[in-house]
Amino acid sequence: QVQLVESGGGSVQAGGSLRLSCAASGNTGKIIYNMAWFRQVPEKEREGVAAIYTDGGATYYADFVEGRFTISHDNAKKTLYLQMSNLKPGDTAMYYCASGSTAYLGFDLDEFNAWGRGTQVTVSS
Repeated sequence: QVQLVESGGGSVQAGGSLRLSCAASGNTGKIIYNMAWFRQVPEKEREGVAAIYTDGGATYYADFVEGRFTISHDNAKKTLYLQMSNLKPGDTAMYYCASGSTAYLGFDLDEFNAWGRGTQVTVSS
């Protein structure tokens, strides 16, 4: 069983930056291949933000990212990051980290078998 813990959320003004982190622990003997950041606001479905295939570093972003976010992964630290810049009020959401054990790059929820509890990001205008 893999445990994921997010951190780094907070409140910023539009145009500001934040870096989210997601630390993995637990059954570290199990290889994590795919990781991603999702976000969710109340009464809306969870949506993918950015994904990474840890074996090689290939990345995939949602269209709304528009080059503002960068996903990365430190294998030695077993930590996933999301560097967010030029934040907009529409980015306000709870951000979740997820991991899976398949050779997959995308946002299909069925491909992820571990989830963190989330970290809140609030962007004011």
